[in-house]
Amino acid sequence: MIDAEVISKEAPTNYSIHKLLKNRWSPRAFSDESVDPGLLNQLFEAARWAPSSYNGQPWRFIVAQKEDQESFDKLSQVLSEFNQSWALEAPVLALGITKTTFEDGRPNRHAEHDLGQAIAHLTFEASRHDLFVHQMAGIFPEKARKLYNLSDDYKPLTMFTIGYLGDSESLSDTLKEREHSPRSRKDLDEIVFDGEWSE
Repeated sequence: MIDAEVISKEAPTNYSIHKLLKNRWSPRAFSDESVDPGLLNQLFEAARWAPSSYNGQPWRFIVAQKEDQESFDKLSQVLSEFNQSWALEAPVLALGITKTTFEDGRPNRHAEHDLGQAIAHLTFEASRHDLFVHQMAGIFPEKARKLYNLSDDYKPLTMFTIGYLGDSESLSDTLKEREHSPRSRKDLDEIVFDGEWSE
């Protein structure tokens, strides 16, 4: 079951949405419990079935588990120093990459959007198994490009951790404060407009 502390972080709402959506959260404290390889594959199977423009499926992932220390250390170099300060405690690191062209060579303007959808699918499948995903923009794309010899058709865009919830006491005071701060979202009337643009 999901930790009660996580449930208490839910923002109040008058609408009933699925508990996987309500309980999704991006912690920075991860336990050292490993993720079963079969379950890990199941998460990426969920990503595989995400929708995409022209069914281009432009998402690619480089994944490293802590048990393979050499691969884990290599991928961790792509993270910013701040993200390294906590993310290296997670048992799984992943780099999300977009293929920026379709198979016929045309530019795929929606590749980044589609990668986001794939990671969202993965995230909610993870939530179903009491796993947590924390997505990170703080990466060094050019370092990823060099480390993995990525061609110009591929764009390293984001990284994320996968793992089980850990003890927030292991975090620095600054991160601990963030870990316990309430979740917040803009009101619907700030993001949804009824037929006309009004911002």
